Amino acid sequence: MKKILLLGSGELGKEFVISAQRKGQYIVACDSYAGAPAMQVADEYEVLDMLNGEELDRVVMKHQPDIIVPEIEAIRTERLYAFEKQGIQVVPSARAVNFTMNRKAIRDLAAKELKLKTAKYFYATSFEELKVAAEKVGFPCVVKPLMSSSGKGQSLVKHADELQHAWEYGCSGSRGDIRELIIEEFIHFDSEITLLTVTQKNGPTLFCPPIGHVQKGGDYRESFQPAHIDSAHLAEAQVMADQVTRALTGFGLWGVEFFLSHKNGVYFSELSPRPHDTGMVTLAGTQNLNEFELHLRAVLGWPIPSIKQERAGVSAVILSSISSQNAPQYRGMEEVTKEDNTYLRIFGKPFARVNRRMGVILCYAPLDTDMDALRDKAKRIAAKVEIY
Repeated sequence: MKKILLLGSGELGKEFVISAQRKGQYIVACDSYAGAPAMQVADEYEVLDMLNGEELDRVVMKHQPDIIVPEIEAIRTERLYAFEKQGIQVVPSARAVNFTMNRKAIRDLAAKELKLKTAKYFYATSFEELKVAAEKVGFPCVVKPLMSSSGKGQSLVKHADELQHAWEYGCSGSRGDIRELIIEEFIHFDSEITLLTVTQKNGPTLFCPPIGHVQKGGDYRESFQPAHIDSAHLAEAQVMADQVTRALTGFGLWGVEFFLSHKNGVYFSELSPRPHDTGMVTLAGTQNLNEFELHLRAVLGWPIPSIKQERAGVSAVILSSISSQNAPQYRGMEEVTKEDNTYLRIFGKPFARVNRRMGVILCYAPLDTDMDALRDKAKRIAAKVEIY
């Protein structure tokens, strides 16, 4: 049995904890607030500011974990190097977490060192720098915080008079203490995919079947697997994913995002060194092993013989229309259970805010199904669930 310290206890962390406990592991779940989803199923929990290095040191010293698994961006990540030197396994590695928690580091690695095809980009630490960068990139352009999650602080800027709002929104949506934005060329893509990539300690790098997804304001709304893409584009994406994960080092599951253009091919977009929100579709049984089981096996160094597509699946998120500091209540769940081949997952978040993800609907069907119809079904069912 290994003691695992989970840094971040959201819905993805919760599924990871469930997978780990089913394999006899011991989990200490951490987050900035009590009652976070993963805390509800962990063996122990800690509430702390993970951007406070001394607090992070205190918790590591107290629990003496074998493994540290970061699940969010807002962590004093440079402390992870010291933990790694102490003999604690950091997932996937301290280097990987430090690079990927900051868009500047990962984008420069991908574009400048590995020469992967990315959107043109610049950085800005002031509104004046943002204006200059936008002129170089052109409109429309995408403005994001260097460190954020779930699309927070991200804007699509169509005209120069929208830049002031993009600057203020980007700074307000930044996680941690970094006040710097990235300005990207807007790629006219035909679709976007997540390629879940598994790096192993004693085995080859493996790829899950590609997952298509739809985002709104940079935040995931639905995903579907398999995404039907050109075989040459898939091979190109796999080569890129292999290159970047090798450069970052370590073992675990990574969510690697790409833009696909029929005209211009594949563009590297972003990377997360952990299970990906769009990968929740694998909870519908689309693969022989879902993303959380894959992550756990890779973390523990256990073998993964193969990843096989079992059936088609889609996910559609359940969003809150209200803000409430009280425990949210739900209506319509009995309507969901009337539907065949459908799963409901309520995340168990202790409070709600407008457009916060509170749950997900998962639908599955044979591989030869009409994916558009299946996606429509999941969205229709998700709309039945009301938060109050």
